[in-house]
Amino acid sequence: MEDDKKNENPKQQINVELTDEIAEGIYSNLAMIAHSHSEFVVDFIRLMPGIPKAKVKARIIMTPDHAKRLLGALKDNIEKYEQAFGKIESGHEPPQFPVNFGGTLGEA
Repeated sequence: MEDDKKNENPKQQINVELTDEIAEGIYSNLAMIAHSHSEFVVDFIRLMPGIPKAKVKARIIMTPDHAKRLLGALKDNIEKYEQAFGKIESGHEPPQFPVNFGGTLGEA
């Protein structure tokens, strides 16, 4: 009878579709996060040098449980990245607006 229980719940396989458009990805160099009691909202934003207006390029809405799972997955992946490529040096100050990307400013 124990063998019957093992066969009742086989691991479910999920097929994930990735369209060509989504596979290209969206570049973001800023994320803003907000939350309510039932959801987390993450806006991925692209800041461009010399342009004071930034656009939200993607918005992801998730449950608090999924947000916490994402946090764990990011932590795990950052640890693996740093083991393979070395420590990621991050700035200790929040970004200043407008963001200076280095180099000289262009003129038209």
